[in-house]
Amino acid sequence: MTTTFAALLQAFFAERLIRERRVSHHTVAAYRDCFRLLFGFAKLRLSKAPSLLLLDDLDAPFVVDFLQHLETERDNRARSRNARLAALHSFFSYVALREPVYAHQCQRVLAIPSKRHERRPIDFLLANEIDALLGIIDRSTWIGRRDRTLLSLAIQTGLRASELVTLRCRDIVLGPSAYVRCEGKGRKQRCTPLRRDLVALVEAWLRERRGQPDDPAFPSQRGGALSRDALEKLLAKYATEAATKCPSLRSKRVSPHVLRHTAAMELLRHGVDRTVIALWLGHESVETTHVYLHADLNLKEQALAKTSALGLKPGRFRPDDDLVAFLEAL
Repeated sequence: MTTTFAALLQAFFAERLIRERRVSHHTVAAYRDCFRLLFGFAKLRLSKAPSLLLLDDLDAPFVVDFLQHLETERDNRARSRNARLAALHSFFSYVALREPVYAHQCQRVLAIPSKRHERRPIDFLLANEIDALLGIIDRSTWIGRRDRTLLSLAIQTGLRASELVTLRCRDIVLGPSAYVRCEGKGRKQRCTPLRRDLVALVEAWLRERRGQPDDPAFPSQRGGALSRDALEKLLAKYATEAATKCPSLRSKRVSPHVLRHTAAMELLRHGVDRTVIALWLGHESVETTHVYLHADLNLKEQALAKTSALGLKPGRFRPDDDLVAFLEAL
């Protein structure tokens, strides 16, 4: 082999992703996390440090075992598994161009298919659940005030987890027309307005925060930016505590994305057009908002109330043939 695996991986990130394709830092972070998980699996399976791995070690059976490990050991769902596979596909496509001698190995890895997944109804929080979640936070502590402001901002604006943890103090603009600006997927810049009650909460927090314009708006105890894992853990902790007062939370897996869905459902319930919701959330297409139409049973019941009965007599189909009856019973 003319180039080592370590050199190929570094060139993939530095040349292909950053210089040639100019992908966003969110994409770089997602691909980086994929290889971190791969290195951990290789350490367990092959007892090799990342710098000692060979490209020959990463054949198709190894990649399949890694994906299975994500699902069984790390409890990743099909969507997460497919996202990791997409990162590996991108890398091996690059390797096939740089090292043609490995074209057959790359072809086998690229042939690994994505896994189909069920489209389940989305989870979102109702008004009493939002009150229980925010009410359980202890506002007498610095961390409590930070977390209450952070989660309130997430529920109203619908920002993604990656957008929340990368917010800087300068990204929150206060005044008569207060808003928060962020960079979403595909480097799309967007601004989201803030309600007056949230403006007062954020303004009080920023005064206490006393950060410089480029400092994280919601820092960790050490002063650095919160990680996505830290955000998910603190939200899961508050959701577990709030479930003692609001039992309906026990059946919901509350995550930052559930707060994003909650913001969308609040807009939809107040009659906001789907086009505006797509712009609000930074969706690539209006079609993405269709999922919210299926999520709320109340919206469907309102639609049903506008229809009239057909006036047909109730009845039940009864097949008059044994073979048809057998097929109907399947």
